Amino acid sequence: MKWLYQYDENFIYVDAGEIEWEEGMDIPEGYTDVRPPDGLFKAKFDPENQVWKESASEEYIESLQPPPPEPSETEILAEKVANLYYLVAMGG
Repeated sequence: MKWLYQYDENFIYVDAGEIEWEEGMDIPEGYTDVRPPDGLFKAKFDPENQVWKESASEEYIESLQPPPPEPSETEILAEKVANLYYLVAMGG
């Protein structure tokens, strides 16, 4: 028993589209027995070379990243204190 992995009409991986397959059966159209590697954001199957490739743009991948954390109240106060020390040191 093996797994087949589904792709759409544009050869993009269909998440949760796996089906079980028994040796000797024909592979249905829109499926492959080549498992997509982990780490691809938008896997695209290349039927000619029988490999999965990344098809997501850099902008799309960056849009999935969480925003940077907001500074904590302690960090904000520490920066203000540092600025005050600087002003005092400069005589101002």
